[in-house]
Amino acid sequence: MIAKKGKITATDLVLLSGIGAVAAGLLYLAAQKAQYHWNWQAIPQYLLRVDENTGKWVPGLILQGVLVTLRLSFWATVLALIIGTIMGLFRTSCSRYRRMLGSGYVEVIRNIPVLVWIFIFYYFVGDRLLPALGINQVVLMDGGPLSGILSLIMAEPARIPVFISGAVALAVYEGAYITEIIRAGIQSIDKGQWEASSGLGFTRAQQLRHVIFPQALRRVMPPLAGQFISTIKDSAIVSVISIQELTFQGMELMAATFLTFEVWITILAIYFILCLACSLLVERFELHLKREARPA
Repeated sequence: MIAKKGKITATDLVLLSGIGAVAAGLLYLAAQKAQYHWNWQAIPQYLLRVDENTGKWVPGLILQGVLVTLRLSFWATVLALIIGTIMGLFRTSCSRYRRMLGSGYVEVIRNIPVLVWIFIFYYFVGDRLLPALGINQVVLMDGGPLSGILSLIMAEPARIPVFISGAVALAVYEGAYITEIIRAGIQSIDKGQWEASSGLGFTRAQQLRHVIFPQALRRVMPPLAGQFISTIKDSAIVSVISIQELTFQGMELMAATFLTFEVWITILAIYFILCLACSLLVERFELHLKREARPA
């Protein structure tokens, strides 16, 4: 008898139990051989702690890193979507110049290691361009409403320049991959859709807006979701330019407390929860799109 799609069978449970038992056994043997003294009791204070001055619960170092990671990933994703959409349109444009510009951007960025790109952008663009534009003077204004807003949506005013550098560098890098996703989605639409909409007198912009994009969106959602999750994970790389996101806080905490396994297992679990939550949200959104696409 063939099991229904998506149904967990007894065989699946046995296999999962066996894999879990083997993994637990290997971890136990590794811990015994290493003679490591676990100290999980110290971890909660780095998630939430009571402020000595106010007596209120405040985020610990790890949770502060989570908040910075979420802000960084959000802004990097928004910018990457804008860049990727524009360059994706360039890649499918009728203009040869625009196609060359889009192709050049993708080939340059995709063939540079992300760590090298972060350093190049930070030292040769962020470290020189932002001060020249006067952004440092604007964000370092004390006591104004702008400082409070920036602290809420980005980082502390003193860390805004390096935050902007990291977010833009990550967005430009991820945008190259989103460009190819958008290009593939547009090119996957049947040529008859273009011809039919052209026959109705639509301009190319109207074709894209009313006919092509709505169909392409359903096809590019899964890879876009994967790219957003990849952005969350890739945000760890900007720790090398001292952005105090989750990985940076983990390295600082490990160096100060020597709780190597406890800190990194906690950070691993947090990244897993963040990525899994994003996957489930996107899955629900895909189901919503499928319901809307069904004929009444």
